[in-house]
Amino acid sequence: MKATRSQITIGLAGGMAAILLTLGVAASAAPVKANYPDKIGKGEGQLNLVAWEGYAQDEWVKPFEQQTGCMVHRKYAGSSDEMVALMRQGGGGEYDLVSASGDASLRLIYGGDVQPVNVKLIPAWQDFLPQLKSPPNNTVNGLHYGVSYEWGPNVLLYNTKKVSPKPTSWDAIYSDVHKGQITVPDNPIQIADAALYLKVHKPELGIKDPYELTQKQLAAAVDLLQKQRPLIKKYWAQASDEIELFKNGDAVVGAAWPYMTNALEKDGVPVADTIPKEGATGWSDTWMLSAHAKHPNCAYKWMQYVSTPKVQAEQAIYFGETPANKEACSAMDKIQDGACHKFHLDAPSSYFDQIYFWKTPRSQCADGQRNCTSYRDWQRAWQRVKG
Repeated sequence: MKATRSQITIGLAGGMAAILLTLGVAASAAPVKANYPDKIGKGEGQLNLVAWEGYAQDEWVKPFEQQTGCMVHRKYAGSSDEMVALMRQGGGGEYDLVSASGDASLRLIYGGDVQPVNVKLIPAWQDFLPQLKSPPNNTVNGLHYGVSYEWGPNVLLYNTKKVSPKPTSWDAIYSDVHKGQITVPDNPIQIADAALYLKVHKPELGIKDPYELTQKQLAAAVDLLQKQRPLIKKYWAQASDEIELFKNGDAVVGAAWPYMTNALEKDGVPVADTIPKEGATGWSDTWMLSAHAKHPNCAYKWMQYVSTPKVQAEQAIYFGETPANKEACSAMDKIQDGACHKFHLDAPSSYFDQIYFWKTPRSQCADGQRNCTSYRDWQRAWQRVKG
């Protein structure tokens, strides 16, 4: 059976979560300075990856190995916290690359765990969507700490027969109209969704970036989420959880990924999704090079390879997401008719402008002030929300 994000658990429980929390937020180092290679040398014969399950499948790994002689060794992680922990263990030299999501990438950058990448050695980077060439989740002070890979928006999913009229606002998950039939992700980054809603509906809070919140702004988001708590049927940890809730009629509206919409439509469930008027958050993954990579040439060869339209299309169809390389559109449609449109790769710029891609909350704001709240603050706040 194909692996998708439906098989990936967002959170970890109990003592393991506590261990990973500690590893995930420690950032006593500083961003690594650029020390770019001028060219990619001969491969070292090996490449060690930390990746989401489904990000290193034999369909495209085997051809890469044959072309380069770099034998790929995969370690699948179940959460962003686990990825950060794995990239730091053993002095950080065990793995060469990680497919980090936006809620982990800045932790890795500011923790000194990854190094800048010379995008001039990745020809396909020129064909990336403009929004994913130098996004704030992987580019700091003009330095690219990796190359964007695949992405997706966090959409408002609803049952078209039970939710009428068509929702146009995230009000749908915060009002009691559908009390007991609402579902949202079990993830601290969900705080950003609440902040994005408040940015529009409570402008007096002064929220400019949903990932850069002062203590007052974070408290307001937590208050909104605590009021939402009695309305929730279930916080979903896996995409398959939300799919089952909608199939069974236990949920009629919720925060989701396009993957869930497509899976439910395929099974005949009357659903649709939308990006509400307030906009939406989204996730964007990045291949990031370890600061202590033992096989940097093979790592660069991998980043070159997986940035090409064919591989990006294969990955997108397999996983149910959207490529960073806009030239992958025709390749997607060859694999699955209409896939390019279904996953919004052909959408206009206005579509992407509505999406606030995940980035790790940090105590230092983008403007240099230190009155923002950190990811650790968000983790603690999320526990308060859930009670």
